[in-house]
Parts: sequence; C-alpha cells; structure tokens
Amino acid sequence: MLKSTDETVLHCYPGLIALVTAEWNGTKNIMAAGWHSYISFAPPIYGVAIAEERFTHHLVKNSGEFAIQFVPAEFAKYIEGSGKLTGNDGDKFEALNIPYKKGETINSPILTEAYVVYECKVKDIQKYGDHDWIVGDITKFHKDETRFDGFSPNWNKLEMPLYVGQSEYLIANKDSKKISIDLKK
Repeated sequence: MLKSTDETVLHCYPGLIALVTAEWNGTKNIMAAGWHSYISFAPPIYGVAIAEERFTHHLVKNSGEFAIQFVPAEFAKYIEGSGKLTGNDGDKFEALNIPYKKGETINSPILTEAYVVYECKVKDIQKYGDHDWIVGDITKFHKDETRFDGFSPNWNKLEMPLYVGQSEYLIANKDSKKISIDLKK
C-alpha cells in the first residue's frame, strides 16, 4: 500500500553508473556518478550531478571539460573503486590499475575498457540543492562496435552492471528477462 511521507525517498536504483573523468593542471581523477542524463540529441548534450566537495568537481570546473564513460560488468570494480576512493588520497587510476588514453578533443582520460565514452566541454554549471548539474556539449563519441548490434547492445558480447546499492550490482545480459509491450492488446 502506498503511504505518504515527508522523508526523502531516493529511488533511482538499480541504474547505470557513469564514470566521470577530468584532468586539470596535471591532476586527473575518476569518479562514479549515478545521476546523469542525455539532455539533447541534436546537438548532443549530456549532464551529470557532482557535489561541489567532490575532488572531481574542481577539476571539471577549472578545466572546462570532462568525459562520461560506461564500462562492461567485468570492470564493475572500476565503478566500485572510483566511488569509494577519493582523489585526495592519490591517483585512483594507479590504485585501481585502470588503463586509459588521452581524449581527442579534451585532456580528460578516456578509459580503454569502456564500451561507450562521451568527451564533453562544459556548457553550463548550475547548483541544485547539494549538487551542481554540470552540462557539457559532447565533442567526440567513442563506441566499441563489437558490443552492439547497430543501436542496441549485443547481449552476447556485453554485460551491463546496474548498481543496486551497498556494493551490489544486477547484471543485464543475454539471460536477463526481456519483455515487449504491445499497447494494441
């Protein structure tokens, strides 16, 4: 039974976690972000919520750029580790043994194990409550074509980690239950 409450109800998980990377003045970092979204298809614009006290926030704000990336389930440890460790304690790329290359249109690290990456230049930053919504124009796309059948994931070659909470993940893959909805029935 649905019951009214004045307490905040956070219900956005399970969900796909984005890994946000940024670099400024020789310092790079990676963080896990659960609150992110496409904002526009044409032109391509993406947004992510980052709290001002996060180490990555000042890198993004000062550099004016960031990358959004998604990794397959076999690299969910990157999500977990980048969410639990802080850049204040040192290089998370080294600590988590994360391979990367430089972006083509930005200086942010691009994860070589990702299946999709968006290179973004900051378009706007607005404060909403305890997070800043950072919006970026996507300036370059990276996609591992072997993990897709056109637009859709190739479920025989891609398993997506969906964060549930408390260090737990659901894995979307070829064995996941899929349904089709027919509104005409």
